[in-house]
Amino acid sequence: MDPRIHQFHQPLQAAPQRKKTKTDISFQNVLNEAQTLRISKHAEKRLKQRNIEIDENKWNEISNKMAEAKSKGVTDSLVITNQAAFVVSTKNNTVVTALGREEAASQIFTNINGTIVLED
Repeated sequence: MDPRIHQFHQPLQAAPQRKKTKTDISFQNVLNEAQTLRISKHAEKRLKQRNIEIDENKWNEISNKMAEAKSKGVTDSLVITNQAAFVVSTKNNTVVTALGREEAASQIFTNINGTIVLED
């Protein structure tokens, strides 16, 4: 054995166990939160200003289609429904802005790389 190399015999100690606290969040909770459709303050203001009301089922449908678009590489999308048009970030799962359907017909939408059309 080489005299310059010395073996070091010390038992390994297990890492101390961390106690769970109330602030611990499970991976599933984080995943669910990441998939939750968020509405920006700007979009919320536009929804109220333009009297656009979307029921929970339609929001769920929009959220599902956004997830599908995201899986296909879409990061920013235009969602068109019979009632309204929404510019959404599928990357952040956020509704960025909202327009009434008639108002959207005369607009030019830029910086989007996908479109989702939903019919009632």
